[in-house]
Amino acid sequence: MNKEELKVSALQNGTVIDHIPSAKLLDVVALLHLENVKTPVTVGYNLKSKKMGQKSLIKIADRFFTDEEINQLSVVSPNVTLCIIRDYEVVEKKQVQMPEDLHGIVKCANPMCISNNEPMQTCFHVIDKEQGIIKCHYCEKEQDLSNAKLV
Repeated sequence: MNKEELKVSALQNGTVIDHIPSAKLLDVVALLHLENVKTPVTVGYNLKSKKMGQKSLIKIADRFFTDEEINQLSVVSPNVTLCIIRDYEVVEKKQVQMPEDLHGIVKCANPMCISNNEPMQTCFHVIDKEQGIIKCHYCEKEQDLSNAKLV
């Protein structure tokens, strides 16, 4: 047995979110509201990665996410891989893709925007997926996702 390998218990059923940049791990936890999950959650932080140098991952037992929930991850971590596990086997692997619209994820940078002054869900249209440019549905202010604040 290689003593450098970290052994983590296998997941019977659930979801593994892999290739999370370590700096974005806590944003992913917050975005998916993992603090409210009642099943076991395993978090790996600053793990060795051939592809990324270092990465983080999250294993969530008995929890499966909708495509919408997963695509929201693209806001904070655009290149994560999602693995669906059933009976200890990977049955599906997905790359996260940024949706056309973001609902209730990002706060508008315009303090005068109605979404910052009325009890309502924010809504942004993705203008440029490569550059991460979004536009508020209400006030039409454009902003860069790298500077965006989560709701």
